[in-house]
Amino acid sequence: METAIRALADEYGSRTEAVRYALLRAYKEKLIERAKADAERLAADPDDRAEMLAIQRFMGVAE
Repeated sequence: METAIRALADEYGSRTEAVRYALLRAYKEKLIERAKADAERLAADPDDRAEMLAIQRFMGVAE
């Protein structure tokens, strides 16, 4: 762990920035995993696809 923090601190300027970067990166990866799982679920269920399209239309991002 210490080696990783040191390496990131060298790149990002401080231990604080290294930890901040690592946390945001992990959070982003979690969001991407969740989005992929949602996409797979939506692709498998026509009712979910219809709901997603309705939401997109409501938000103005689909016609």
